[in-house]
Amino acid sequence: MNEISCPHCKKAFKVDESGFADIVKQVRDHQFEEELQNRLTIAEREKENAVKLAEATLRNSLQVVLTQKDNDISDLKSQNDRVLAEKLAAKELEIISISSKLENAETEKKLSITQAVQAIEKERDQFANDLKNKETEIQLRENSLTTKFSSELKTKDDIIRLKDEEITLRKDMKLKLSTKMIGETLEQHCEIEFNKLRATAFQKAYFEKDNDSSLGSKGDFIYRENDDAGNEIISIMFEMKNEGDETATKKRNEDFLKELDKDRTEKKCEYSVLVSLLESENELYNTGIVDVSHRYQKMYVIRPQFFIPIITLLRNAALNSMKFKAELNLIKNQNIDITNFEDNINNFKEGFARNYDLASRKFKTAIEEIEKTIDHLQKTKEALLSSENNLRLANNKTEDLTIKKLTLGNATMTAKFDDLSNKSVLE
Repeated sequence: MNEISCPHCKKAFKVDESGFADIVKQVRDHQFEEELQNRLTIAEREKENAVKLAEATLRNSLQVVLTQKDNDISDLKSQNDRVLAEKLAAKELEIISISSKLENAETEKKLSITQAVQAIEKERDQFANDLKNKETEIQLRENSLTTKFSSELKTKDDIIRLKDEEITLRKDMKLKLSTKMIGETLEQHCEIEFNKLRATAFQKAYFEKDNDSSLGSKGDFIYRENDDAGNEIISIMFEMKNEGDETATKKRNEDFLKELDKDRTEKKCEYSVLVSLLESENELYNTGIVDVSHRYQKMYVIRPQFFIPIITLLRNAALNSMKFKAELNLIKNQNIDITNFEDNINNFKEGFARNYDLASRKFKTAIEEIEKTIDHLQKTKEALLSSENNLRLANNKTEDLTIKKLTLGNATMTAKFDDLSNKSVLE
């Protein structure tokens, strides 16, 4: 027997083991049923609320997205509707199946409900993620299409704007050519444009018509500019070509390039520029400054509105290169000075060698003459020495000469000298 106390009245009473087990069982069954029922009710309510909320949110979101899309994403909307309908139908079937299992399987109620709730929550989360991913995908597609259409629209707007500007420019240029240039040629127009800036931008520049046809042909204008030291900065040969709408035979820019290059070479210009109104519909020449140096060296084709800009561009580039030209001229002058110095050294060497050769030969001749003189003097010396010896011998012989020796063996001369001697004594 076990003694237990009432938690309310604190009264103790005794209960055997079987009675205690019955009480515990009753309490547990009652609590379990109550807790199970509460959880089922809460799960059922949450399930219904989640499904309804998900369905309502999904349909509202899809409805808003679908109403904002155009024909390019209509297929995607239909596909989304079918997928959502299928998923909703599948969820409803699963809910019916779970309800049936709850009604027909009382003993597996707790486990089934737990597994079902977990599965629903997992699928609900997956469904929510799928929905979110689908919304993100739809948003990305929308943004992509919006960006694409905006870009295409902007590009089209830019093209239209550029075309409008080009049309306006062409109309303005044609208007200027048809009104402002009435009574003046394209050459006069370019000359006027240049003279507008001559006093401010081109004070030291030469820009005159090419009147020298001595070589067979001539251009229209020559532009030259030198620095303060007289070094050429830049030179340009200009040719202007205009053709009215009434001209029967249309000329091409290509027809004048060869002759222009010839004029540039003959007049010793660095660049050549064709200012042309020919081929007015040619997009190549209407885009701006056209470099044709792949055909002819340092040659450009421009429209009249680029006449001043081409001079400025080429002039600025030439000014930037003047430093290098000056350094090249300095090196060239240094090389010339070195060459002249080497030439002077060589000339000095050649003159010195020539003079040395002449002096050497004369010196050799003088040595030979001196040697000859020395030899002659030696012979003279020997001759003089021989004469002195002979004189000495003759003197010796003279000193040794006596009357006795002279009259020895000569009776007559002896008698004569005796008589002379006797007479001398008598006197």
